Amino acid sequence: MKKILITGAGTGLGRGTAIGLARAGHQVIATTEIWSQVTELRKHIEELGLQDRVTVDKLDVLDARDIAAVSGWDFDIFVSNAAIGDCGPLAEIPVELVRRTFETNVFANLELTQRVICTWVDAGTAGRIVIVSSMGGMLTAFGLGPYCATKHALEAIAATLRDELTPTGITVQTINPGAYLTGFNDRIADTTFRWLDDAVNFNRTEDVKARFAEILADQYDPQDMFVDKMVEIIGAKQGKYRNVWPPATEELIKQVQEAAWSRTV
Repeated sequence: MKKILITGAGTGLGRGTAIGLARAGHQVIATTEIWSQVTELRKHIEELGLQDRVTVDKLDVLDARDIAAVSGWDFDIFVSNAAIGDCGPLAEIPVELVRRTFETNVFANLELTQRVICTWVDAGTAGRIVIVSSMGGMLTAFGLGPYCATKHALEAIAATLRDELTPTGITVQTINPGAYLTGFNDRIADTTFRWLDDAVNFNRTEDVKARFAEILADQYDPQDMFVDKMVEIIGAKQGKYRNVWPPATEELIKQVQEAAWSRTV
């Protein structure tokens, strides 16, 4: 049995994974961004009869008091899953929106991860950090550049921590989901149309919507294709450093990265 803290468990893959880990026999601290999500998730956990295995609490990665509270929690696996996304064509998106996405996905998550690391080092805990990246951490897609940029940054952070922490016994893994139909991808695409203006921007709203529709049309079922895989990876005693799923996404990433070496301008 593992003792697992997971952020961003209010919705989507984080929520499904927290429940799946509890069903697999692990003790889970499932955290959400806001109190209303705490209330709703606690009720759902009780309905599932999992209240003895799941503790639901608030953990907004941008809240210093929430981050400080983590030092008092008992866990040996930390799943850094919380993320947001403001998107649209990178050539025109207001930079403050990109900065906001980096603040949550990169800087706040790094600060929380540092807190976990220091707590474990002080206690002599050889824990495991699981950073939920994305296929977007190793390739890009039209309109999703700001989000992909944050995930590229997380890839560098994960690889650096992996090597730095070797003497402490703390290990690091990444999980890179493909495109799953949780609603997250559609929501971050929709953020584009809060700022895109045909009177100002050279990217046309009609064209951007068509591109997004093409990208978002092919998304996988999250439960059948990935929640179970996340539970398997996180709950295992050992595993690979990088975990891309499904296999078709791993193959796509390798093809895109290989093509970059011969691409000309």
